[in-house]
Amino acid sequence: MSYLELRDIHKSYYLGKEEFPVLKGIDLDFNLGEFVSILGESGGGKSTLMNIIGGLDREFQGSVSVDGHKLDHKNEKALDTYRRDTVGYIYQAYNLISHLRVIDNVLISLDMTTLNKEQREKRALDLLKRVGLGEQAHKYPSQLSGGQKQRVAIARALASDPKIVIADEPTGALDAQNTEEVLQLLNEIAEEGRLVITVTHSQSVADAGTRIVHMENGKIDHDEHLRDPYEVANVERLESRLLPASVAYKTAFKHFKFNFWRNFLIVLGTSIGLFAVILFSGLGNGISGYINKQVNDMVNPQVITVSRYQKKSQGSQQQAAAAQQTGATTATSGTASTKTSFSNKQIKRLEQVAHVKQVDKVYTASSVATKYNGHSATISSLTNWTASDTSNTVKYGSKPGKGEVVIDRDSVAKKISSKHWKSLIGKTIKLSYKTLNKDNKMVTVTFKAKVSGISATSNSAGMVSDNYVGGATLATAMKNANVDTTASSLAVKIDHLDNVKAVTKKINQLKTSQKRVYSATSVQSMISTIQTYVKLATDVLAAIASISLVVSALMIIVTMYMSVSSRTKEIGILRALGQSKRDIRRLFISESLIIGVASAILATAIAFIGQAVTNQLLSSVDNYAFVQISLTNVVTTFVIAVVIALLAAFLPARRAAKLNPIDALAAD
Repeated sequence: MSYLELRDIHKSYYLGKEEFPVLKGIDLDFNLGEFVSILGESGGGKSTLMNIIGGLDREFQGSVSVDGHKLDHKNEKALDTYRRDTVGYIYQAYNLISHLRVIDNVLISLDMTTLNKEQREKRALDLLKRVGLGEQAHKYPSQLSGGQKQRVAIARALASDPKIVIADEPTGALDAQNTEEVLQLLNEIAEEGRLVITVTHSQSVADAGTRIVHMENGKIDHDEHLRDPYEVANVERLESRLLPASVAYKTAFKHFKFNFWRNFLIVLGTSIGLFAVILFSGLGNGISGYINKQVNDMVNPQVITVSRYQKKSQGSQQQAAAAQQTGATTATSGTASTKTSFSNKQIKRLEQVAHVKQVDKVYTASSVATKYNGHSATISSLTNWTASDTSNTVKYGSKPGKGEVVIDRDSVAKKISSKHWKSLIGKTIKLSYKTLNKDNKMVTVTFKAKVSGISATSNSAGMVSDNYVGGATLATAMKNANVDTTASSLAVKIDHLDNVKAVTKKINQLKTSQKRVYSATSVQSMISTIQTYVKLATDVLAAIASISLVVSALMIIVTMYMSVSSRTKEIGILRALGQSKRDIRRLFISESLIIGVASAILATAIAFIGQAVTNQLLSSVDNYAFVQISLTNVVTTFVIAVVIALLAAFLPARRAAKLNPIDALAAD
């Protein structure tokens, strides 16, 4: 039984409905150790027959059997395995991959064997030394002569240790000396017990083999045995395997490096959109953090402000009317209506709520006159120091204790002593203001307090109090003037920040006689609302910036389609070597992923540089990092880049995998 058997092979091409027969019933047997030359003129069907033998052409009638097993030409995976295990190709046009070094061209076949990395590299070098190119291993094909390129092609064909070596016009582009050397190598290959099949139109080349099969007009018209085949020894051969995914990534990276500057422009264009997204996200983080810091510096986030619950229409209208009639500003909450103030029982109930650590009454005096050493100033709003206040408010000195006061630098301290305002710390000043007493009569509340500190947080809107009196100082003065000391506002301190939200909700749900009593708000809810708006704004900016990512995706798609077009022959070579459609898809997807990941790396680097520059420029506004790029921002950027790369590579990679290997090999 012959090693390779062809039975009744017919092949036709069609132009519309018109049939053009190419092979008209070929029957041939081949044995290992033979060097068979298929001789004939161009157009006689030689190359078509070789494509069928090599498992590249699947559309024909007849059968091909190898070592007693019939090939299933309808099973593409089986043919991939057949080419990977059994067949090695040598082409007239060499068909070396230009962006790979000589040794890498040989390693392509070896990557589909079970040898380890060290063994593969050793075998590749040994094969190159065998064909006289040991010193050229690290050159590129463009740096070799025609004869040298053909020797590389021979080394590649032998790399996977095939039993069948197909040489298509292997000497057609060589001079006489190189032709003789290549023919000698082919004889040596046959002598090793392989089947060498050469397609040629040269009689002198055919005469170098052991057998000549002459084809004319799609038929075998002569089959001549020149000498006996070489003896075949039982030699253990290499085993093949599916191409590992890592090889596709490495090959794609080599192509990326080979065309570095073209690919760099694509990476740069893609990174611009990614950079904008990550920078705007970092800006959102920074602004949110800045707002959080500013608010927390003024108000303790563990404190809840509690007032009496009332419908919007009822408020403090009575109090405002009374103030208008007297021309005075109300000094305490609850002077006009006890419905807006808290009883001791109601305060006690709050103290019993889980996680409540402390409850302070809040008193506020308006238009407070201050006098010291013949100088005076007016405090727009004076509040007793409670758990809600933080030491960050006091820029000079310390927070107020009993009988002490903190005054604002610009609106109070500098007006009392413009040059030596810091010296007011430790001095006792007189404070007074007018308000209504329990009998609804206008009285003056007067008291003295020592300046313990000076704040510097005054704002023109007057919405935040920056003047504080310590302890029960204000309440005592109010009591002495017969002013109602029930509080309309409470500062409720919570034991832990994580419990603030839950306690706020709990207080709002407290009822007496099925009526809601308390209205609780926390600075955390305020911050959350502000941050929601900040996030919305930054997300909108990031979304606008991400429009450029669509352009980036189109750039990658165009690049990948161009890559497929320019590497069509390479695809044919890889398929002929035994790579599957999946391997081809993976190759181009890998290249797109490299572009995507490189873009994300470059975008991240630029974004961090942008962060440093922006924060430096904004340092004059405040010593705070307004741009804060987080790990989440970086990870999100990489995910976006990978998704874009995968989507952009899908269609080009699919097109590459669908290419017919024969058509791909014929591409220019």
